[in-house]
Amino acid sequence: MHRTFVVCVAAALAAAAGHAAAAPPPAKMSDAALIRSAMAAAPMAVAKDATVVAMDAKGAMRVLRKGNNGWTCMPDSPATPGPDAMCMDANAMKWAEAWMGHKPPPADTVGMMYMLAGGTDASNSDPYAAKPTGRGDWVRTGPHLMVVGSASLLGGYPAGANPDTTKPYVMWAGTPYAHLMVPVR
Repeated sequence: MHRTFVVCVAAALAAAAGHAAAAPPPAKMSDAALIRSAMAAAPMAVAKDATVVAMDAKGAMRVLRKGNNGWTCMPDSPATPGPDAMCMDANAMKWAEAWMGHKPPPADTVGMMYMLAGGTDASNSDPYAAKPTGRGDWVRTGPHLMVVGSASLLGGYPAGANPDTTKPYVMWAGTPYAHLMVPVR
């Protein structure tokens, strides 16, 4: 998954768990700008009614806008090298919480995540990589969605360390956190 995804998911999980877990974005972005950034991660039909969360200057999570559709969106973090705004449904939050906690993800609990601005600095093979491994498995991913929580869905999709990110592929194959990456443009 993405190193930037780690930052964003940690932020989302911090909101769910009530504690901070990632570096805050620069304080100079207005709430309106943060909300616009977060909403760019998903189709408007999802983003317009999603809860939007962001880190404050002290690293604490704050809700910028309360939603009512079960989705949580986070803005791009200027502290990361590429785009990473994302929106995820409640099942994807459960999956991400398991991943962050190094616990087994819920079985057969399919979740969706949108990253329509794309993502960067991803290790396609190591769920916990913090920097390039030298094996060439870091990938740049354009706009995509992720389908998590269903191992049976992954059969037949390529799962190598250097995927063609213009086609659907499996990220983190061979781990409990394997999921389908689906490019959308």
